[in-house]
Amino acid sequence: MNAFPRARWREKEAAWFIPGVTAERRLARWLDRELPAGGDYGDAKGRDAFAFDPIVSPYLEVADDLRIRTPYSRTVVDQMRAIPWSWWDGDTRAWRVPVRSYEELWRRWPVIEAAARRNEPEERRRRRLAEWDPEAQRRAAVLAAERRRHRYPVAAGDLPPFGRPVMTERFGMVVFTGTEGELAEPPDGAAIYPHLAPGVVDHVWATWRRPELDELIGVWASRAAAGPAERARGWWTPTREELRQARREARVRDRIRERRAASASSGGASPPSE
Repeated sequence: MNAFPRARWREKEAAWFIPGVTAERRLARWLDRELPAGGDYGDAKGRDAFAFDPIVSPYLEVADDLRIRTPYSRTVVDQMRAIPWSWWDGDTRAWRVPVRSYEELWRRWPVIEAAARRNEPEERRRRRLAEWDPEAQRRAAVLAAERRRHRYPVAAGDLPPFGRPVMTERFGMVVFTGTEGELAEPPDGAAIYPHLAPGVVDHVWATWRRPELDELIGVWASRAAAGPAERARGWWTPTREELRQARREARVRDRIRERRAASASSGGASPPSE
C-alpha cells in the first residue's frame, strides 16, 4: 500500500480503509493506472469468457468494466470483496470489476444474484408479511414437503418429455423421470400449483430430479418466453437465459459434491447443503 501510506487494515471488516474525502477519486486514478484500458492477456481472456457465456441480469451493467448495482446485502459485499480488483465506486453507487476478473465474478454470480433478489424491497416486504401470515407459512411448509417428495402434477393428456430438462412453475429446471398414473389432488388444499385446477383437466403425479450439467449443455433453447398456454400446462421448453441460470446452479451443485467427496476422503466434516 505504498500509494496510500495512511491506509489502515480493518480486521473486523477484513478490508483496507483509506481515509480522506478524496479517497475514492485517488483510488479510482490508481486503479486506472494499474489496470490499463485493455490489450493485455487478462482482459482479452475475460472478454472472450463474457462473449461465450455472458451474465444477463438487471444487476449488471457492461461498460469499460463491469458494474454491479444491487440492494444492500452483506452477502453481496463479501462476495464482491473476494473478486480480484473489484472496488466500490461511491460516485456511481456501484461495484466495479475489471473485465479480467470476469471468470471469478461469473463463478460467484449465482450467490450474488440470489442475495440481491432476496433483498429487493418487495421481496423483503413479502417475507415480513409471511412471518405473521399463518396461511403463507402453511403454504411454504406444504411446498417444502412437495419439493422433498420430488413430485409434480402434469396433465394426463399432455405429459412432459421424460429424461429431458424442462422448466416448471414451482421448482425451476427439472428432468421428469416418469409417472405411475396416480391422480394428483391439491395437497392439503393449498393452491401451490397454479396450473392444477381440479375438475378441468385430469392431472397425474410425475417424479422429477435436478438435471446434470452435461444434460443442460445439449438442450436446445426456446426462442420465446413461455406463453399463457404453456404456463397453464405447468412446464415449458426453457429459454436461453433460463438454461444459463440452470447451468450455473448445476456447476454449484457439482462443486458442492466435489467438496463433500474430498472432505469424506480426508475424514473431515461435510459442508452444509444449499
